Amino acid sequence: MKVHTLLFFIGSLLWIGLACQPKYSDVAPNTGSATNPDWTTESHSGDAPPSYSVAFSQTDVKTMEITMTADQWKSIQTDMAAKSWGTFGAGNTGGVGMPGGNPGGGSFGDDPAYVALPIRINGKLWANVGFRLKGNSSLATAWRSGIYKLPFRLKMDAFEDTYPDIKDQRYYGFKELSMSPGFSDNSLLREKIVADIFRLAGVPAAQTAFYRVYIDFGSGKKYCGVYTMVEVIDDTMVKTQYGEKKGNIYKPESTLQTFVQSQFEKKNNEDKADYSDVQAFVAALNATNRTTDPATWRANLEKTFNMDLFLKYLAVNNTIVNWDSYGAMAHNYYLYNSPTNHLTWIPWDHNMAMSSTAGNGTGGGKAVSLEMTEVSSNWPLIYDITRDPVYYTRYKQYVRDFRDNVFTASNINAIIDQNYYLIAPYVTGTEPEQKPYSYLISTIDFTTGIMALKNHVTSRIQAVNYFLK
Repeated sequence: MKVHTLLFFIGSLLWIGLACQPKYSDVAPNTGSATNPDWTTESHSGDAPPSYSVAFSQTDVKTMEITMTADQWKSIQTDMAAKSWGTFGAGNTGGVGMPGGNPGGGSFGDDPAYVALPIRINGKLWANVGFRLKGNSSLATAWRSGIYKLPFRLKMDAFEDTYPDIKDQRYYGFKELSMSPGFSDNSLLREKIVADIFRLAGVPAAQTAFYRVYIDFGSGKKYCGVYTMVEVIDDTMVKTQYGEKKGNIYKPESTLQTFVQSQFEKKNNEDKADYSDVQAFVAALNATNRTTDPATWRANLEKTFNMDLFLKYLAVNNTIVNWDSYGAMAHNYYLYNSPTNHLTWIPWDHNMAMSSTAGNGTGGGKAVSLEMTEVSSNWPLIYDITRDPVYYTRYKQYVRDFRDNVFTASNINAIIDQNYYLIAPYVTGTEPEQKPYSYLISTIDFTTGIMALKNHVTSRIQAVNYFLK
């Protein structure tokens, strides 16, 4: 009798335990691989190589759904206020975050904190993904204006210590991803196509792709429109395009007049206090023999820096026009100590390129002209080129090559059209972008933005022709 009672008692405990096991649909949204039936080696594991054809598809627009609780959204707002970004929707801050407001940087708040959120992409779940807001002028403007189409960054394994089931979690081989919302760009194309144009011209740049994004801020899913997903430089871009990434990767906020260590953020090798490569570059750039012995100055500079690639970058950047890059603002570039032991220039953040104005009435800033003669000595990497006949002649040749081989009306308009037709159904279709979940006041803004982009191409081709005649 006691045996039967004991067996009944054990059986009851087992039944209660099984009954209390949550079904998958009942599990809290943040679940790891052990309870995530969507987890596969290819899609989620750190063992898989980056799949550009999936993550950065050029032929479809994937759907990303981000879910946060009301408390999590409140914690993000509290964190932003504590880090000097202000109160969401509280209005302008009198210039903070505006292009040209502070060429030396430092006027923005500290980086926002990561929050662990479940994210679904085309229906597949990635659990406990690190989500944080990111950006400078784009974030400051959207945040203070109360626009929910906020720029953000994803780190797939940011919370692996808290949730071991997601150790080395990846999105098809990618650990980190940057999501650009098209701030200051009614066409929504610039961030993507400018990166494509750089690569077509032989300048390494991050891969990009379009995603339509839904975010639940704790009160129901909202459509936040079309974003451009941008490959993170120190995650996969350097390794893919240079074959390795052992050398130092910096994200500077420097005019390059002097070396100040705090202005050269290391994105890898952080445990090694070795900045000798970038110190040598800045010293060679600013050496006094530029005017007394230019041949020696060039030779010493090129021992530290890939000047030829920079001249090619400069030819592209000045042709297309860029209101938020070196020469106007001391940011939006990376330096990578490549396998050839030379620092190489990598462009970044292109939403304010290919425009005749700074965009959206923000004002400020001054894009560098094709001639570059207006650039002051505060920007030595450009200033010195304009005063060195060897470099200036090579620069003009790269402008000519870019115009003849890449930046033709037929080439660029085809790129614009291809991307326009890809995203138009998700901007002006049955579920259009609209405020406060978009920067567009109406869908007409998108159409006129595309027209303005094409008109800009025409005017820049004319400007290049005049410059080269």
